[in-house]
Amino acid sequence: MAWVLDLDGVVWLGDQPIPGAAAAVARLRTAGERVLFVTNNSALRLADQEAKLASQGIPAVGDVVTSAVVAAGLVAPGERVFLCAGAGVEEAVVARGATPVRDGDADVVVVGFHQDFDYDELDRASRAVRRGARLLATNDDATYPTPAGPVPGCGAILAAVVTASGVAPVVAGKPYAPMADHVRALVGPIGVAVGDRPDTDGRLARSLGFEWVLVLSGVTRTDDLPVEPAPDRVEPDLDAAVDAVLAGEPSGTMGHP
Repeated sequence: MAWVLDLDGVVWLGDQPIPGAAAAVARLRTAGERVLFVTNNSALRLADQEAKLASQGIPAVGDVVTSAVVAAGLVAPGERVFLCAGAGVEEAVVARGATPVRDGDADVVVVGFHQDFDYDELDRASRAVRRGARLLATNDDATYPTPAGPVPGCGAILAAVVTASGVAPVVAGKPYAPMADHVRALVGPIGVAVGDRPDTDGRLARSLGFEWVLVLSGVTRTDDLPVEPAPDRVEPDLDAAVDAVLAGEPSGTMGHP
């Protein structure tokens, strides 16, 4: 069976590993389960995501899917792509055979999470869209979990570009169809999706037809319950989630932090 695991809020918070996550992934693999890490964070290159997982004791070469890769799949080879995004999107666009640009006219504007976004970039990106470029986004997450609490995410940047351009985007990442189609093609129709955000991870699970396990180690906390879509399980973290599913505990139960 396949397990689709979010990263931010499930495996780590910022650069801090979530206790038990590495051991939980190891138990899944020992049990013969297919593990795929699926993240809306488009800022890092694939090799950087894999190296970060490896540094926390989780080998993951070839097992990471980012919203940057899925967004780049919506770009045609040879197109000019205005990058309102970070290194992960640039890498994916180049691998797609398209040309990244930072100014002027473009065929596509791709918005992704990056911390150096400013007014000048907003002006250039929105101008390109108003001149006819398609508007794509890696994701529309309003916030991004860190050890100090949520910080503005890609959705906050995207909202500025949408407001300034007057154009609605196509969003590639969780929970939207491009990501769901990409994941389904990799792992098939049966699995478990674990995440900390009902609006992204939960909706992706429902789109895939997977069991939806909400963990309380990231954005969502006990005080936020109930949420929609309603999870099949609520567990304090990935470690507890893996134990519950592998032990065959009935769905509809809630673990205790």
